[in-house]
Amino acid sequence: MKPHHKPDQSFDSIANKFQRNIYGTTKGQLRHELLLHYLDRYLPAESVNILEAGGGSGEMALALLERGHRVHVNDISADMLVLAQQQCSGYRGFSYQQGEIQQLDHQQYDVVICHAVLEWLQEPLAIIKKLKSLVKPAGILSLSFFNRDAHLFGNVLYGNFDYIDKDFAVGNRVRLNPNNAIAPKQVIAELERLSMPIVHQAGIRCFHDYVRDKAIQQSHYQQLKELELKWGKHEPYMWLGKYFHLIARQSS
Repeated sequence: MKPHHKPDQSFDSIANKFQRNIYGTTKGQLRHELLLHYLDRYLPAESVNILEAGGGSGEMALALLERGHRVHVNDISADMLVLAQQQCSGYRGFSYQQGEIQQLDHQQYDVVICHAVLEWLQEPLAIIKKLKSLVKPAGILSLSFFNRDAHLFGNVLYGNFDYIDKDFAVGNRVRLNPNNAIAPKQVIAELERLSMPIVHQAGIRCFHDYVRDKAIQQSHYQQLKELELKWGKHEPYMWLGKYFHLIARQSS
């Protein structure tokens, strides 16, 4: 009998709201475009098998299918997978599976992607070992996650001192707010412990989110994106990214 554990965050019943609030904003658009830009540099030219663990509504899966890859989307939310099917079902290389990442079988993939998922899990670092086991020899693992260090910095700028003093805990949590932000160096240390060399690291939205005027975020979107691409892989700016992106390689 499996031990009881608190379930990870699911977006059942609010999938459409999630889709609008994330991908219907410059925040979501920029995150998606930056991650895809960096991923493109490491994806093989030929068609490969990709697992998107916690793939949600299928935005990234669709982009990868359009590039000719085969993509298997896993997500805990049935409602999110309905959105993924609507977007991706026209591609023969698309498949999907509902369930927790921990419950995925041991099939291995050339590329395993887990973006904006760790911060919703009860034990985010523990899942990295599972993800590693799903990567073929010489394959890659792409991780992106909500950056605790940037979360602290941003809340200081907004004067949210009570929230900081409570270690980011609130009584009535908004379901679209990540509940387990992670410091990048914790994830880097875990990948090193698992003997997965890191081949890429970058901050995602190092500048955009600190522009407090949303009108400027929209009117100067292209300039902000150019700044992100120019400086997102360089210190000190990469450590300020609201999300952090790592690509690690499996041993041969």
